[in-house]
Amino acid sequence: MTRESHRPATKTARQARITALLTAQSVRSQAELAALLAADGVQVNQATLSRDLVELGAVRIRGRDGALVYAVPGEGGGRTPQTGLTQEILDARLARLCAELLVTAEASANLVILRTPPGAANFLALAIDHSVMPSILGSIAGDDTVMLVTRDPNGGAEVAERFLNYARDPLSAGEPHPVPPNHLPDAVSGDSPKEHTQ
Repeated sequence: MTRESHRPATKTARQARITALLTAQSVRSQAELAALLAADGVQVNQATLSRDLVELGAVRIRGRDGALVYAVPGEGGGRTPQTGLTQEILDARLARLCAELLVTAEASANLVILRTPPGAANFLALAIDHSVMPSILGSIAGDDTVMLVTRDPNGGAEVAERFLNYARDPLSAGEPHPVPPNHLPDAVSGDSPKEHTQ
């Protein structure tokens, strides 16, 4: 048998198998995923596997045992990764990513602009989307900027504060805290936090 005969008939079939594997079990590395695919008779090189993971929107998140595992978003526009992870774990992951990636958070009316290092905005936006924050209508990401739109016409400053709190204290995920003045060099711009009531 030639090596070509072990490949799935289409890219779609291969990616469906990858999704099934990532949904069914904890996969910690591309090498482990390649081995699982090979056991199913699917031979794939690292470059193709890497492209497949990007196209599937796969991300690495903390699994139940604390190890980083791959997860893929739900089908049909689902916002929750298919790993059986709780919302609490996803929120903790978002807070950790904010601590690692968030450079600034600024607000104007119902818009929030989050700045990240180059290339990190999509990663942060995906984590925000998976966190399912009711106060956020949606996100748009570029290379180093994420724009969020809030439900409340004046809710941008409150949401920006929440992200700054995540960056300061990743353990604060899901619970808004007052922002200590000048705690971070980059303060929230826009409406003053004191003007908002909860």
